[in-house]
Amino acid sequence: MGIIEIKRVTVDDIAELQKIGRETFLETFSESNNEENMASYLSESFSEIKLIKELNNAGSEFYFAVDNNTVIGYLKLNTGKYQTEIQDDKALEIERIYVLRAFHGKKVGQILYEKALQIAEVLGLSFIWLGVWEKNLRAIQFYEKNGFVAFDKHIFKLGDDEQTDIMMKKELIK
Repeated sequence: MGIIEIKRVTVDDIAELQKIGRETFLETFSESNNEENMASYLSESFSEIKLIKELNNAGSEFYFAVDNNTVIGYLKLNTGKYQTEIQDDKALEIERIYVLRAFHGKKVGQILYEKALQIAEVLGLSFIWLGVWEKNLRAIQFYEKNGFVAFDKHIFKLGDDEQTDIMMKKELIK
């Protein structure tokens, strides 16, 4: 593994975004969910139309983690009215940080998180928040290690399965 480059995703990268989005979501959640719910979620959440709309949102940004010209992970951030739930003007939502399983434990997620933190600081925001599936213990530990604390719960729909996400946030020092 070389030096990880962080690259802003554009509409020209739509095929690569679909590929990494579907692949990392499948790797992360397919063992714990049924095939129909996974297929439904992947079809809806990573459709070209939906991703183009999200990429064109003024308050949403995607970033790739790239190793030797290969996308190995990605980050999705939302601000303002584009946040999925809280929609606080002083908040940044990390909607997604996903890394290919082959690169787990190699600090790729940390590099993506640090990009989110950098953006929040540049924007002068007060806190970062996210939702993480209550059964995704690896991710929960990652966020706790980075200073996030649980503050609420919400329902995440995966196909017809209602799952509980733990909402976590980190206050930023000004």
